[in-house]
Amino acid sequence: MQRTVLERVEQVAEGAVLLVLRGAEGPLAPWEPGAHVDLALPNWLTRQYSLCGNPADRDSYRVAVRHDRLSRGGSEYVHLFLRTGRTLDVSVPRNNFPLLPAPEYLFLAGGIGITPILPMLAAAVEAGASATLVYVGRSVATMPFAGELRAVHGDRVRVHATEEYGRPDFATLAAGLDPRALVYCCGPTPMLDAAEAVFPARRLHIERFRPTVKEFPPARPFDVHCVRSGHTIRVGAEESMLDALHHAGYQIPSGCREGVCGSCEIAVVDGEPEHRDDIGAPPGRMYCCVSRALSSRLTIEL
Repeated sequence: MQRTVLERVEQVAEGAVLLVLRGAEGPLAPWEPGAHVDLALPNWLTRQYSLCGNPADRDSYRVAVRHDRLSRGGSEYVHLFLRTGRTLDVSVPRNNFPLLPAPEYLFLAGGIGITPILPMLAAAVEAGASATLVYVGRSVATMPFAGELRAVHGDRVRVHATEEYGRPDFATLAAGLDPRALVYCCGPTPMLDAAEAVFPARRLHIERFRPTVKEFPPARPFDVHCVRSGHTIRVGAEESMLDALHHAGYQIPSGCREGVCGSCEIAVVDGEPEHRDDIGAPPGRMYCCVSRALSSRLTIEL
């Protein structure tokens, strides 16, 4: 973890604040557009937030937090109790939503989903690519950074307030898309589902705040062998692999516990994982907060 000091809290829209976190012990770890960090809050909760500043700025990180009506304690604490000057631990950035090279981009953002898209748009423009952002929200007043985006990027940005214009027509956008263009989308689930329905999967990249609803066979117990320590842990049908490892004394980092943040990634040496995450684990890796085993035994690098 990296030690930071909360330098500034700024209201950037109705129900959304910007946190500026300055490194307390020198330069912060580098990152690329699409990356997020785990923020350890003083109320013992850890939450994931996309970095929305300038990757060239190694002195501070910027994250934005919307006050969720159904908060599990994270956004509520940030909005009601977090104050400047507080020391906060922040993880090294991880990127499950990288910006791939392309001559043209269409960025789709919904509400607080603008946060990973903000540095992506800047990077695309700086690289000389053709880039368009369609930014959707209930009203302009509820949309963080809407004014900043229009001031910096002008006609590249289309701010779409649904209370005035209804939902945007993604099918029309898809029909007019250059065959070489990539589409990046982050926002609420209905928006992501609408994008998946019309844009080709090979060109669409999305990041979810919440896991998709999936159906799996009933969970079965399995064994996890930790190759470095030599220990074998039984994972019961009613517990997660992450919890079983924690109970056995292994301090696996964890954040969302829903398979969307990637903080609990571990290396698999042998056996067949049952991937239940929404990220798409790379070969030889798995996210143990939700994923299980198809084989009776997994061997992992612990």
